[in-house]
Amino acid sequence: MRRKVTVVGAGNVGATCAQALAARDYADVVLVDIKEGLPQGKALDINQMGAVLGYEPRVTGSNSYDETAGSDVVVITAGLPRSPGMSRDDLVTTNEKIVTDVTEKAIAQSPEAILIVVSNPLDAMCHVAKNVSAWPRERVFGMAGILDTARFSTFIARETQASIKDVTAMVLGGHGDQMVPVVSATTVGGIPLRALVGEGEIDAMVQRTAKGGGEIVELLGTSAWYAPGAAAAQMVDSIMLDEKRILPCTAYLAGEYGIDGLYMGVPVKLGAGGIEDLLELELSEDEQTMLNESADAVREVVGVLSS
Repeated sequence: MRRKVTVVGAGNVGATCAQALAARDYADVVLVDIKEGLPQGKALDINQMGAVLGYEPRVTGSNSYDETAGSDVVVITAGLPRSPGMSRDDLVTTNEKIVTDVTEKAIAQSPEAILIVVSNPLDAMCHVAKNVSAWPRERVFGMAGILDTARFSTFIARETQASIKDVTAMVLGGHGDQMVPVVSATTVGGIPLRALVGEGEIDAMVQRTAKGGGEIVELLGTSAWYAPGAAAAQMVDSIMLDEKRILPCTAYLAGEYGIDGLYMGVPVKLGAGGIEDLLELELSEDEQTMLNESADAVREVVGVLSS
């Protein structure tokens, strides 16, 4: 009997995540959405794609949570997407209600699961899921750092005309405008980034990464989905396959980096138990200052929550 992963929200991000997981061929996937026909249709399409690509898992679309019972991991992508001109703060009130409802229903069916939050504003929605579930921080965390790091890495590869496979980067802090790229830990083929490009080029890449989500919203009229969906699937892989990957994720800090009681993007080791270790990088003075400023910005968003 295959293990099970649930993806809540059959929109672009959720469906992309479900598709990526199905193609990995190690677990069945349940795709849940309140809109009738949407998860069922996308699940059917993904299953038929399996006949072409040669994967076997069953993807089930549902409007209820009955099919999700006994899931090992639940990925929460449900929520209002960001539209042009809308800040992340604008999303807080509406998405807090959605994530609260989704979390309550998901944990009732899968009390031993691990929760991965993707809904925006990501940092605040992690707090909602943790408060509602009352689960330890090891089992409730968010996807953001992998996405921001992927964007940064993409720009670095293009600027240096090097393979994306040789880029090693790390982005910490809040998601989006509050992200903190750790340039001191960024290399291309083991060579420090600063040895390859100037500060001006680095600053330009950092700024483009910070505005990366907004750039796509302006082009598409809605939020990104291919990279976010793939990033969430990568986290599920590390948990379900006990890969113990060290990945930048949004984790609850309890004094690490001098920050207490706040979800922030930091490097963690992801394995079968969820967050199995939370690593503290040695940051430069400027990087620590940026991280503290990012924490202040995240606290403002979290402060909008009703609880």
